[in-house]
Amino acid sequence: MIKLSGVIITFNEENNIEDCLKSLVNVVDEIVVVDSFSTDNTKVICEKYNVKFFEQKFLGYVEQKNFALSKATYNKIVSLDGDEALSETLQNSITNLKSNWKFDGYYVNRFNNFCGQWIKHTTWYPEKKLRVFDKTKAAWTGLKIHETVSLNSKDAKTGKLKGDILHRNYQTYSEHNQQIEKFTSLAAEAYYDLGKEASLFKIIVNPTWAFFQSYILKLGFLDGFNGFYISVQTAHIRFLKYAKLRQLNKTNP
Repeated sequence: MIKLSGVIITFNEENNIEDCLKSLVNVVDEIVVVDSFSTDNTKVICEKYNVKFFEQKFLGYVEQKNFALSKATYNKIVSLDGDEALSETLQNSITNLKSNWKFDGYYVNRFNNFCGQWIKHTTWYPEKKLRVFDKTKAAWTGLKIHETVSLNSKDAKTGKLKGDILHRNYQTYSEHNQQIEKFTSLAAEAYYDLGKEASLFKIIVNPTWAFFQSYILKLGFLDGFNGFYISVQTAHIRFLKYAKLRQLNKTNP
């Protein structure tokens, strides 16, 4: 029977980390937490669960998560953020893998809780994530944001697990707006570093398509006001990202 390492990165997650740890403690054989020097009770809560706790200055999402992988004893990984937890169904699915591991990695759906509401539609669900994997065959990759697990081989095989990662992300509209400002700036900078450009066509068409896809094709209207809000903000994010990129290209040609 194989052994699993649960791997988490944290920063000021005292409101969420206990749910995360509770969902892992009976599933994995060790829990590794890499914390970016939290100023709240994150460390105190983690110590109640006998985790391997490391403090590391934040290196960037990709770098921080790969650092955390390097601290895991076992090659088979269950990777979560501090504001995520495994549903009961997903706990059972991962436990069954211990005696039946067949693939290099496994995809799961992430189920987002926004302002107290579980979002069942829009482009937020099902949000497919590769979070259970063999670390000898995968690594975190990506730009300054939107990090993802990438398998090292074109021949790598993946499966799909039943159950959800429960993600409590933004609990107020103000919090979401603050993150939008931050993330769109980081995305624009990343695109600028890659030499990308933002045409007026892209600035107009991409946000329009983003709203239509989220609200109409992905049935966001079934999530009520928050479905509309998310769809509008999805378009807004696209607009800001490319508008900021256009400004960077004009300022620093």
